[in-house]
Amino acid sequence: MIFIHRPETNPFFNIAAEEYVLQHFDDDVLMLWQCSPAVIVGKHQNMVAEVNMRYTRQNQIPVIRRVSGGGTVYHDLGNLNYTLIKTEPNRERLIDFKRFSTPVMEFLRTLNIHADFEGKNNLVIKGKKFSGNSAHVLKNRVMHHGTLLFNTNLENLEKVIRPPKANIADKAIKSVRATVTNISSELPSSITFEDFRQKLTTFLLDYYQITNFYDFSKQDITEINWLVQEKYNTVQWNYGYSPYYEFENTLADFHLFMKVKKGLIEEVVLKGVAQSVSDSFKGKMHRYEDIHRTIEQMNVPVDTKNILWELFGF
Repeated sequence: MIFIHRPETNPFFNIAAEEYVLQHFDDDVLMLWQCSPAVIVGKHQNMVAEVNMRYTRQNQIPVIRRVSGGGTVYHDLGNLNYTLIKTEPNRERLIDFKRFSTPVMEFLRTLNIHADFEGKNNLVIKGKKFSGNSAHVLKNRVMHHGTLLFNTNLENLEKVIRPPKANIADKAIKSVRATVTNISSELPSSITFEDFRQKLTTFLLDYYQITNFYDFSKQDITEINWLVQEKYNTVQWNYGYSPYYEFENTLADFHLFMKVKKGLIEEVVLKGVAQSVSDSFKGKMHRYEDIHRTIEQMNVPVDTKNILWELFGF
């Protein structure tokens, strides 16, 4: 197993880097990394149903779809992400969240914290969640990764993953809401984030008996950035991969019902405006930029425009 140094904090780069390493490295790999504020949704989730899109837009927080399943998580520089990529001949052992989480729980015991594995893939302290985990399988290799909330801005976390008030019907994977806590709040004595990261690194290097270290080469970085441009920073991946859903919302005397497939509005019924206004949304992507552009081009009162933005969830 090798340990890859990960100083990058760009969330698009970091999410792409995981897939790149999974696809291009033969060794087992351990990585610890941090991101500037971002919302990361599971591969099979409906982004619009999981995320407070207005809040993320107003605060310039990107929303990115990852390649693994599971629920939506919030990243910032107070959260430490850990990734373990392994080859496993026995496919029945490829996904084992408890086995993957065990070294983290053992490490926390060295800091006098008792953590429990709860549900399918969560770690909790006194019933409060501080870590969510997910996995992605590629042939006989698996990528396990998880979050470790150390001193994350929990107010931001609560706001960004608050679902919209609209009624959304779909078969997408739903996030399970939970009471969360920061590891730093549970420590008997305070340590800095950097101390925590270094202590965890040292523990995991010993646990997995890692003696080989690696830094991304210029070629690695070039290919990861290409993956960002071609996939992770595209509308087609982040919005277009969402499963089919029906979206319904009411505000004042206006009522909206629409069917959305691969991110595109296929059918729309908008009561309270002329039919021509309703028809103008067909074929548009259900995201702020497309909806905003469409509304701005309309010859309707400003108050109506403001209501339309809210109706569409933005």
